[in-house]
Amino acid sequence: MTDLYAEALATFDRLFDEALAAGEPDRTAMTVATATPDARPSARIVLLKAHDARGFVFYTHLDGRKGRELQANPQAALLFHWPRVRLGVQVRIEGGVEIVDEAEADAYFATRPRGSQLGAWASHQSETLSSRELFEQRYAHFEREFEGRPVPRPPRWSGFRIVPRAIEFWYGAEYRLHERWLYERGDDGAWSKRMLYP
Repeated sequence: MTDLYAEALATFDRLFDEALAAGEPDRTAMTVATATPDARPSARIVLLKAHDARGFVFYTHLDGRKGRELQANPQAALLFHWPRVRLGVQVRIEGGVEIVDEAEADAYFATRPRGSQLGAWASHQSETLSSRELFEQRYAHFEREFEGRPVPRPPRWSGFRIVPRAIEFWYGAEYRLHERWLYERGDDGAWSKRMLYP
């Protein structure tokens, strides 16, 4: 790991800690933007479940809209917004995407509340649902199926890791005179750092 990439990750960790101390409602909430192969974008909020030098991980159904888009076009952008930190902080991360390995996905799934585990089985994420009652029936079906034993991870439910090629730290300031620092990985793998105009 290069010094500049290590510096960027350490900056993220420091701000992540500040977000907790500042009382952010959920510091793990992040917007993830994806696009179809023909460049139609979409965005939604998901929760960060792991981060380290390998990248930033969230979990979802592989066959839902974002899962399909990330498999067809494995590039994503993440955005954290922590308005209670300093005068407001945003962290923007862009990079390629990979699916986490089975052991990592299994280990995380085992930590989820049982209700969330059952919900992962009951949901055909992003598909049309004719009624809420149908979803509740599916949920009850899987409650019965897994009664008295651990709920295994569904085969098409896993994690995506965004491997950063760019990380920007945006620090709010009065009069919109913000301070912005961009870390970027070049094609040769070397990281650079520069300041951006507000």
